[in-house]
Amino acid sequence: MHVPDGFINAPVSAAAGVVAAGAVAVSLRGARRELDERTAPLAGLVAAFIFAVQMLNFPVAAGTSGHLLGGALAAILVGPYTGVLCVSVVLLMQGILFADGGLTALGVNITVMAVVTTVVAYAVFRGLVKVLPKKRPSITVSAFAAAVLSVPAAAAAFTLVYAVGGTTDVPIGQVLTAMVGVHVLIGIGEATITALTVGAVIAVRPDLVYGARGLTAPLKLRVNGELVDAPAAEPEPAPVAARSPRKLLLAGLATSLVLAGFVSFYASASPDGLEKVAADKGIDAKAEDHATADSPLADYGVEGVTNARLSGGLAGVIGVGVTVVAGTGVFWAVRKRRTNETSPASTSDIPENV
Repeated sequence: MHVPDGFINAPVSAAAGVVAAGAVAVSLRGARRELDERTAPLAGLVAAFIFAVQMLNFPVAAGTSGHLLGGALAAILVGPYTGVLCVSVVLLMQGILFADGGLTALGVNITVMAVVTTVVAYAVFRGLVKVLPKKRPSITVSAFAAAVLSVPAAAAAFTLVYAVGGTTDVPIGQVLTAMVGVHVLIGIGEATITALTVGAVIAVRPDLVYGARGLTAPLKLRVNGELVDAPAAEPEPAPVAARSPRKLLLAGLATSLVLAGFVSFYASASPDGLEKVAADKGIDAKAEDHATADSPLADYGVEGVTNARLSGGLAGVIGVGVTVVAGTGVFWAVRKRRTNETSPASTSDIPENV
């Protein structure tokens, strides 16, 4: 659903840029409460994983494909504020390095693909986990439902933006029907990937899943015929190896590299949902060439490498590497800022005015 340059006029693109910048600013502040020394590198990995899986277009209908948006997955694994930042980092890397998603449309893409998907998904997820049994399967089920709904919500958001600032005169009702219809199908694929990934992480390290925090039902004791919460036992300190997320991070990074560097070659070559609707409805009549169309990595290939499999694989590996470094750097900086702000200020060294 990467919106290219030329779909949306300049004033609305600028307004979307302001909305996106505000959302990122709010998310930077909110992420300080979500990140700690273990989850900061995990957030960088989540961004890299989303980048890798977005290269894996899957068929959803005749001549149409879809790919992961990632808002639901990121929000559930590392928190909604950090999730917005994860997807935003991916979109920034894709737009600058791979000519995927217009640079003038970056604000639109962040608003639609990062903000809308994350907010809708996390709202649905939190609503479901409050009413479902406090068990691990409930988290997976909630993740599936949240992801399914987040994708057509993003499609509807794009249609709204296009209704206000679209550069071609097309029936908006037809665009809305087509966009939501195809993205409901894409949402099923998104939900499957999200549920499987969340379930896999919960199976090995439930303590690292943001959406699973505080969902363990307290132990009950019967006292004088009434059920009361049992007193919390003093937990034994976990071994350093058990607390470290290193094994999970290495496994996740290896998976991302394999997906982007090898599996991506077998992705569907059909246009994605937005591309298909744009071509069918005439939305792409005024599409513009990407500003970095001559980038050495444009269209997920490495310039000068003639073998298509090798070129695409190298581009994917480079993309995963750049995204994990950029994302981890951002999240460590946010974490460090929180640490500095929460450190007790020493007033003894401040001289008093005499």
